[in-house]
Amino acid sequence: MRIWNISLWAGRAVLALFFAYAGVLKLSRTPQALSALGWHWTMDVPPSLIAFIGVMELLGAVGIILPAASRILPWLTNLAAAGMTVLQLAALAFHLARGETDVLWLNVVAILIAGAVAWFGFKRDARG
Repeated sequence: MRIWNISLWAGRAVLALFFAYAGVLKLSRTPQALSALGWHWTMDVPPSLIAFIGVMELLGAVGIILPAASRILPWLTNLAAAGMTVLQLAALAFHLARGETDVLWLNVVAILIAGAVAWFGFKRDARG
């Protein structure tokens, strides 16, 4: 049981760092600067969409850690992880539609980790 708890927290930490990093970059850099990092899609979408995604990623990072860590409405952590799974599924579809297959591995890894954190978090909470 303890190893599952440690694994769940490790997954949450990785996700929170990943989404916080991505969110901060999207909110603090211009589309041109993001494109120079390899995020070429940022040149083809409105800056408001980039900012919206950045805000959602930051909120997701906070939501993946804070409710469980504070033990205030901890089930929200599972919902945040599920929401980040959906966000990454949308990103995967977006990159596939644009033919950007070189970045799909990162979306797949994020989907697997976020999905596992959500699944095992819900499963653990259901047991009580």
